[in-house]
Amino acid sequence: MSQLQPALDHVVINVGPQLDEAAALFQRLGFQLTARGHHSLGSSNHLAIFDNNYLELLGYEPDRGNLRRDLWQSPIGLSGLVWKTNDADAVYQHLQQQQLADTPPGSFFRPVTLPDGSETEARFRTVRLHADRVPNGRSFFCQHLTPDAVWQKDWQVHSNGVTQIREFVIAADHPGQAAEVYLQLFPSVALQETESGERVIDAGVARIRFVPTEAAKAEFGTLPDDYNGSARMVALSLHSTSLEQVKNSLSQSGIPFHEDRQGVRVDARHAFQLALRFTQ
Repeated sequence: MSQLQPALDHVVINVGPQLDEAAALFQRLGFQLTARGHHSLGSSNHLAIFDNNYLELLGYEPDRGNLRRDLWQSPIGLSGLVWKTNDADAVYQHLQQQQLADTPPGSFFRPVTLPDGSETEARFRTVRLHADRVPNGRSFFCQHLTPDAVWQKDWQVHSNGVTQIREFVIAADHPGQAAEVYLQLFPSVALQETESGERVIDAGVARIRFVPTEAAKAEFGTLPDDYNGSARMVALSLHSTSLEQVKNSLSQSGIPFHEDRQGVRVDARHAFQLALRFTQ
C-alpha cells in the first residue's frame, strides 16, 4: 500500500433532511438522478452516475435523523471526498501505518431496482480517514462489491451532457496545510504547486485542487455562506459534451449562470452551497 494511488470514486453532498428539495434542484440543473435509495445503516440518497465517478445526494428521511448522526455534523453542501479501492482491508492497514486510521472497514448495502425492473442490492465496504484530519467533511475509500448495481448505462445520460467529475475543489486560507493529509495518505504521489499558491493532486480522471480562499472566491463567485477560512470542500468542475446543453438545461429551469472562457458556472447559492463549473 506504499504505492496507493488516488482515484476519485464519488463525491458526497450532505443535504440533511432536504432530500426532496435537493433532488428537485439537481434535476433542474440537468442531472438524471437514480430513484431514492435507502442504506441499511439508515441514510438515504440519490445518485447522478457518470462514466467513472458519480455524485451522491446524501440525507435522511423524516424520523431517521437520529441514525448515522456523525454524517449530519458536516456542513450542508459538498462534504465527502471518496476514493476508489478494490481492497478496503489493505487500505485500513495502510491508514494504520500512516497514523490516519479511524474505525475498521464497515459493510452496508441498499436495495436497487435496475433499469430492466429487476431487483438487486448495491453492496459496499468503506474505510475512512480519521475524522480529526478532515475538517468540515469526510474522506474515505469505497470498495464496490457490486459495481453493476451502480454504473448502469441508462443512468449515465444527463440532459446537461455531463460525463465526468473533473475537479474537486477545497478552499482554505492555507492550502498547503489542507493538502498535507493527502500527501501523507498517498506518499508516492507528486503534489503540484502553482504560482497562485494552489496545490493539485491528480486522482484518476479527476484532480483535487486546494485553492487559496481569495482565489476560490474569484474563480467561483461565492463560497458557502458559513465559510470561515478553514479547509472546506466548496466546488466541482464537471465535463459536459455540450455547453449548449448545459445552458439550455439551466435556462429552462430558471437557474442563473455565468459564462467565461473556462465554461459555465453556477454559484453556490443556486446549487445547495457548492459551486458548479461545467467545462467541455
